[in-house]
Amino acid sequence: MTQRILAFDSGIGGFGIVRALRARLPGIPVDYLADTAIYPYGEQDDAALIDRVVTLMGEAIARLAPDLIVIACNTASTLALGALRERYDIPFVGCVPPIKWAAALSQSRTIGLLATRATVRRPYLRDLQQRYAPDCTLLAYGARGLADLAERAFRGHPIPADIVQQELAALFGQPGGDRIDVVGIGCTHYTFLMDAFRAASPPGMIWLDPADAVARRTATVLGALPPRPEGTSRPDQAFFTAMPAEPARMTTTMAALGYGSPTLFAQEQAAI
Repeated sequence: MTQRILAFDSGIGGFGIVRALRARLPGIPVDYLADTAIYPYGEQDDAALIDRVVTLMGEAIARLAPDLIVIACNTASTLALGALRERYDIPFVGCVPPIKWAAALSQSRTIGLLATRATVRRPYLRDLQQRYAPDCTLLAYGARGLADLAERAFRGHPIPADIVQQELAALFGQPGGDRIDVVGIGCTHYTFLMDAFRAASPPGMIWLDPADAVARRTATVLGALPPRPEGTSRPDQAFFTAMPAEPARMTTTMAALGYGSPTLFAQEQAAI
Protein backbone atom coordinates (compact mmCIF):
# COMPACT_ATOMS: atom_id res chain seq x y z
CA MET A 1 0.00 0.00 0.00
CA THR A 2 1.16 3.56 -0.70
CA GLN A 3 2.99 5.38 2.07
CA ARG A 4 1.17 8.23 3.87
CA ILE A 5 2.33 11.71 4.77
CA LEU A 6 0.96 13.95 7.52
CA ALA A 7 1.42 17.71 7.07
CA PHE A 8 1.10 19.78 10.24
CA ASP A 9 0.72 23.52 10.81
CA SER A 10 -0.95 25.96 13.18
CA GLY A 11 -3.43 27.00 10.47
CA ILE A 12 -3.73 27.04 6.68
CA GLY A 13 -0.07 27.81 5.90
CA GLY A 14 0.85 24.17 5.44
CA PHE A 15 -1.64 23.84 2.59
CA GLY A 16 0.95 25.60 0.44
CA ILE A 17 3.35 22.76 1.16
CA VAL A 18 0.57 20.25 0.50
CA ARG A 19 0.16 21.85 -2.92
CA ALA A 20 3.88 21.34 -3.56
CA LEU A 21 3.69 17.76 -2.28
CA ARG A 22 0.79 16.99 -4.63
CA ALA A 23 2.83 18.28 -7.57
CA ARG A 24 6.02 16.43 -6.66
CA LEU A 25 4.48 13.22 -5.25
CA PRO A 26 1.27 12.58 -7.18
CA GLY A 27 -0.68 9.67 -5.79
CA ILE A 28 0.87 9.82 -2.31
CA PRO A 29 -1.82 10.30 0.36
CA VAL A 30 -1.36 13.44 2.47
CA ASP A 31 -3.39 14.01 5.61
CA TYR A 32 -3.41 17.48 7.14
CA LEU A 33 -3.61 18.63 10.75
CA ALA A 34 -3.98 22.28 11.77
CA ASP A 35 -3.72 23.25 15.43
CA THR A 36 -6.30 26.00 15.08
CA ALA A 37 -7.26 25.80 18.75
CA ILE A 38 -4.28 27.98 19.68
CA TYR A 39 -3.48 29.75 16.41
CA PRO A 40 -1.24 31.72 16.00
CA TYR A 41 1.75 29.77 17.30
CA GLY A 42 3.97 32.84 17.31
CA GLU A 43 2.04 34.28 20.25
CA GLN A 44 2.52 31.20 22.50
CA ASP A 45 5.09 30.48 25.21
CA ASP A 46 7.99 28.47 23.76
CA ALA A 47 8.22 25.73 26.40
CA ALA A 48 4.47 25.15 26.54
CA LEU A 49 4.29 25.09 22.75
CA ILE A 50 6.99 22.43 22.49
CA ASP A 51 5.09 20.24 24.97
CA ARG A 52 1.87 20.73 23.07
CA VAL A 53 3.34 19.92 19.65
CA VAL A 54 5.07 16.80 20.98
CA THR A 55 1.85 15.58 22.61
CA LEU A 56 -0.33 16.42 19.63
CA MET A 57 2.02 14.64 17.22
CA GLY A 58 1.89 11.56 19.44
CA GLU A 59 -1.89 11.50 19.17
CA ALA A 60 -1.72 12.06 15.40
CA ILE A 61 0.78 9.23 14.94
CA ALA A 62 -1.43 6.87 16.93
CA ARG A 63 -4.61 7.75 15.03
CA LEU A 64 -3.41 8.43 11.49
CA ALA A 65 -0.35 6.15 11.22
CA PRO A 66 1.75 8.32 8.89
CA ASP A 67 5.06 7.11 7.50
CA LEU A 68 6.50 10.65 7.56
CA ILE A 69 5.44 13.97 9.09
CA VAL A 70 6.08 17.36 7.53
CA ILE A 71 6.15 20.11 10.14
CA ALA A 72 4.85 22.73 7.71
CA CYS A 73 5.28 25.58 10.17
CA ASN A 74 8.40 27.64 10.77
CA THR A 75 7.65 28.27 14.45
CA ALA A 76 7.00 24.61 15.23
CA SER A 77 10.02 23.53 13.21
CA THR A 78 12.48 25.88 14.88
CA LEU A 79 11.18 25.03 18.34
CA ALA A 80 10.08 21.41 18.37
CA LEU A 81 11.85 19.39 15.66
CA GLY A 82 14.60 18.23 17.99
CA ALA A 83 12.15 17.12 20.66
CA LEU A 84 9.97 15.34 18.10
CA ARG A 85 12.88 13.41 16.64
CA GLU A 86 14.02 12.35 20.11
CA ARG A 87 10.53 11.20 21.10
CA TYR A 88 9.20 9.42 18.01
CA ASP A 89 10.73 6.84 15.68
CA ILE A 90 9.35 8.39 12.51
CA PRO A 91 10.95 10.78 10.01
CA PHE A 92 10.15 14.49 10.38
CA VAL A 93 10.79 17.11 7.70
CA GLY A 94 10.71 20.72 8.85
CA CYS A 95 10.61 24.23 7.42
CA VAL A 96 13.24 26.89 8.04
CA PRO A 97 13.58 30.42 6.64
CA PRO A 98 15.36 30.27 3.24
CA ILE A 99 18.44 32.20 4.32
CA LYS A 100 20.93 29.94 2.51
CA TRP A 101 18.92 30.13 -0.72
CA ALA A 102 18.61 33.91 -0.47
CA ALA A 103 22.35 34.32 0.06
CA ALA A 104 23.06 32.19 -3.01
CA LEU A 105 20.96 34.49 -5.20
CA SER A 106 21.72 37.92 -3.77
CA GLN A 107 23.94 40.24 -5.77
CA SER A 108 23.78 43.15 -3.33
CA ARG A 109 24.57 40.92 -0.31
CA THR A 110 21.59 42.40 1.51
CA ILE A 111 18.74 39.93 1.93
CA GLY A 112 15.30 40.32 3.43
CA LEU A 113 13.06 38.03 5.44
CA LEU A 114 9.35 38.49 5.97
CA ALA A 115 8.23 36.35 8.89
CA THR A 116 6.27 36.37 12.12
CA ARG A 117 7.48 38.38 15.09
CA ALA A 118 8.30 35.16 16.93
CA THR A 119 10.55 33.88 14.14
CA VAL A 120 12.35 37.20 13.84
CA ARG A 121 13.10 37.45 17.56
CA ARG A 122 14.42 33.89 18.02
CA PRO A 123 18.19 33.27 18.09
CA TYR A 124 17.68 30.45 15.56
CA LEU A 125 17.39 33.04 12.79
CA ARG A 126 20.73 34.65 13.60
CA ASP A 127 22.31 31.22 13.78
CA LEU A 128 21.07 30.53 10.24
CA GLN A 129 22.59 33.76 9.02
CA GLN A 130 25.95 33.08 10.67
CA ARG A 131 26.06 29.57 9.19
CA TYR A 132 24.77 30.22 5.69
CA ALA A 133 25.01 33.96 4.95
CA PRO A 134 27.85 35.40 7.04
CA ASP A 135 28.78 37.86 4.29
CA CYS A 136 25.22 39.15 3.93
CA THR A 137 23.26 41.77 5.80
CA LEU A 138 19.96 40.24 6.88
CA LEU A 139 17.04 42.61 7.32
CA ALA A 140 14.09 40.80 8.85
CA TYR A 141 10.64 42.08 9.65
CA GLY A 142 8.07 40.37 11.86
CA ALA A 143 4.57 41.08 10.55
CA ARG A 144 1.90 39.79 12.93
CA GLY A 145 -1.09 40.72 10.75
CA LEU A 146 -0.01 39.01 7.53
CA ALA A 147 -0.76 35.50 8.76
CA ASP A 148 -4.36 36.54 9.45
CA LEU A 149 -4.51 38.16 6.01
CA ALA A 150 -3.24 34.93 4.45
CA GLU A 151 -5.98 33.00 6.24
CA ARG A 152 -8.53 35.30 4.60
CA ALA A 153 -6.82 35.00 1.21
CA PHE A 154 -6.99 31.22 1.43
CA ARG A 155 -10.74 31.46 1.97
CA GLY A 156 -11.10 33.50 -1.23
CA HIS A 157 -11.44 37.00 0.21
CA PRO A 158 -9.85 39.93 -1.66
CA ILE A 159 -6.56 41.21 -0.26
CA PRO A 160 -6.40 44.93 0.71
CA ALA A 161 -3.37 46.19 -1.20
CA ASP A 162 -2.77 49.01 1.29
CA ILE A 163 -2.19 46.58 4.17
CA VAL A 164 0.37 44.61 2.15
CA GLN A 165 2.07 47.84 1.10
CA GLN A 166 2.30 49.01 4.72
CA GLU A 167 3.92 45.75 5.82
CA LEU A 168 6.42 45.75 2.97
CA ALA A 169 7.23 49.39 3.64
CA ALA A 170 8.29 48.36 7.14
CA LEU A 171 10.63 45.74 5.64
CA PHE A 172 12.17 47.85 2.90
CA GLY A 173 12.09 51.06 4.96
CA GLN A 174 14.72 49.81 7.41
CA PRO A 175 18.21 51.37 7.15
CA GLY A 176 19.81 49.67 4.14
CA GLY A 177 16.48 48.30 2.97
CA ASP A 178 16.89 49.87 -0.43
CA ARG A 179 19.71 47.37 -1.06
CA ILE A 180 17.54 44.26 -0.55
CA ASP A 181 17.36 42.26 -3.77
CA VAL A 182 16.04 38.92 -2.47
CA VAL A 183 13.30 38.31 0.11
CA GLY A 184 12.45 34.95 1.66
CA ILE A 185 9.24 34.14 3.49
CA GLY A 186 9.66 32.72 6.97
CA CYS A 187 6.01 31.82 7.54
CA THR A 188 4.25 29.21 5.45
CA HIS A 189 1.02 31.22 5.57
CA TYR A 190 2.63 33.85 3.35
CA THR A 191 2.53 31.45 0.40
CA PHE A 192 -1.00 32.67 -0.24
CA LEU A 193 0.11 36.32 -0.39
CA MET A 194 3.04 35.92 -2.78
CA ASP A 195 1.27 37.53 -5.75
CA ALA A 196 0.40 40.53 -3.58
CA PHE A 197 3.99 40.75 -2.32
CA ARG A 198 5.41 40.76 -5.83
CA ALA A 199 2.93 43.42 -6.95
CA ALA A 200 3.82 45.70 -4.02
CA SER A 201 7.60 45.27 -3.96
CA PRO A 202 10.30 47.16 -5.87
CA PRO A 203 10.82 46.08 -9.51
CA GLY A 204 13.07 43.07 -9.99
CA MET A 205 12.72 41.84 -6.40
CA ILE A 206 13.22 38.08 -6.06
CA TRP A 207 10.78 36.36 -3.68
CA LEU A 208 11.54 32.91 -2.29
CA ASP A 209 8.93 30.43 -1.11
CA PRO A 210 10.57 27.25 0.32
CA ALA A 211 7.46 25.07 -0.20
CA ASP A 212 8.91 23.16 -3.15
CA ALA A 213 12.24 22.68 -1.36
CA VAL A 214 10.35 21.10 1.55
CA ALA A 215 8.43 18.87 -0.87
CA ARG A 216 11.67 17.86 -2.58
CA ARG A 217 13.26 16.92 0.75
CA THR A 218 10.12 15.00 1.70
CA ALA A 219 10.31 13.01 -1.55
CA THR A 220 13.94 12.10 -0.83
CA VAL A 221 13.25 10.94 2.73
CA LEU A 222 10.08 9.08 1.75
CA GLY A 223 11.89 7.30 -1.07
CA ALA A 224 14.37 5.82 1.38
CA LEU A 225 11.64 4.28 3.57
CA PRO A 226 10.47 0.66 3.23
CA PRO A 227 7.12 0.02 1.54
CA ARG A 228 4.03 0.12 3.74
CA PRO A 229 2.35 -3.27 4.36
CA GLU A 230 -0.85 -3.91 2.45
CA GLY A 231 -3.96 -2.68 4.19
CA THR A 232 -7.18 -0.75 3.75
CA SER A 233 -6.75 2.62 2.07
CA ARG A 234 -8.77 5.69 3.07
CA PRO A 235 -9.36 9.16 1.66
CA ASP A 236 -7.04 12.02 2.58
CA GLN A 237 -8.48 14.09 5.42
CA ALA A 238 -7.89 17.58 6.78
CA PHE A 239 -8.21 17.84 10.56
CA PHE A 240 -8.45 20.91 12.79
CA THR A 241 -8.13 21.09 16.58
CA ALA A 242 -10.84 23.76 16.51
CA MET A 243 -13.24 24.08 13.62
CA PRO A 244 -12.07 26.85 11.29
CA ALA A 245 -14.04 29.98 10.51
CA GLU A 246 -16.16 30.01 7.38
CA PRO A 247 -16.27 26.23 6.93
CA ALA A 248 -18.14 26.48 3.61
CA ARG A 249 -15.40 28.64 2.11
CA MET A 250 -12.76 26.35 3.60
CA THR A 251 -14.41 23.31 2.05
CA THR A 252 -14.45 24.96 -1.36
CA THR A 253 -10.77 25.91 -1.21
CA MET A 254 -9.67 22.60 0.28
CA ALA A 255 -11.41 20.67 -2.49
CA ALA A 256 -8.79 21.91 -4.94
CA LEU A 257 -6.15 20.29 -2.71
CA GLY A 258 -7.93 16.94 -2.55
CA TYR A 259 -9.83 17.26 0.73
CA GLY A 260 -13.45 17.14 1.80
CA SER A 261 -14.99 19.17 4.60
CA PRO A 262 -12.93 20.12 7.68
CA THR A 263 -12.88 17.41 10.35
CA LEU A 264 -12.48 18.10 14.07
CA PHE A 265 -9.44 16.44 15.64
CA ALA A 266 -10.66 15.88 19.19
CA GLN A 267 -7.74 16.16 21.58
CA GLU A 268 -7.03 14.04 24.62
CA GLN A 269 -4.15 15.67 26.46
CA ALA A 270 -2.82 18.37 24.13
CA ALA A 271 -3.64 21.34 26.35
CA ILE A 272 -1.69 24.58 26.66
